Amino acid sequence: MKILKTIRSIEGQIRDWVVPSVTKISKRGNPYRVLISCILSLRTKDKTTIEAAERLFRAADTPAGMLKLSESRIRKLIYPVGFYRNKSRVILGISRRIIEEYSGKVPASLDELLKFKGVGRKTANLVLGLGFGVPAICVDTHVHRISNRLGWVKTKTPEQTEFALRKIIPRREWIKLNTTLVTFGQNLCLPVSPFCSRCAVKMFCRKRGVNKWR
Repeated sequence: MKILKTIRSIEGQIRDWVVPSVTKISKRGNPYRVLISCILSLRTKDKTTIEAAERLFRAADTPAGMLKLSESRIRKLIYPVGFYRNKSRVILGISRRIIEEYSGKVPASLDELLKFKGVGRKTANLVLGLGFGVPAICVDTHVHRISNRLGWVKTKTPEQTEFALRKIIPRREWIKLNTTLVTFGQNLCLPVSPFCSRCAVKMFCRKRGVNKWR
């Protein structure tokens, strides 16, 4: 299967590259940390996300602990992540709901996760995959772009991409697909002027939407 061969080639090329911030945090096996890190990462660079998450989790890394912090304290801890004021409110709201409705534990259900304010399909699927080990395809801007660029899918939105990829990617590959393509997209398969000359899968790529490359 050409798609699997492409994935293996990309994995080989990125083997020694820095993985996304949420993937790093997920290695501790804590769904709550993954969820909060996802919130912090939105519209924020990885380096800033990691640093903010470390500061926040030193102060509180459970829903109950988070509720002991004031909104202003959380704002200070997570600054300068994007939209830090709104995210401090979202973090408190999520933590409160986990305590009140889920006995203090992050729910391992897509439908339940989507009930949280500030949580969309991208975040919910990442929590399921990296936080719980439940097969899920997290489609962010990199996965959406690269899947279309390679010619795997022809879609207009991340949600369309998610459902299209479910049909063609083996279930065993779902969880790690985001980490693989995000790492690839941040370092080589860039949105503008990607490094096609150095790409391990250039022979498989249709270069859809690519007008200029290096």
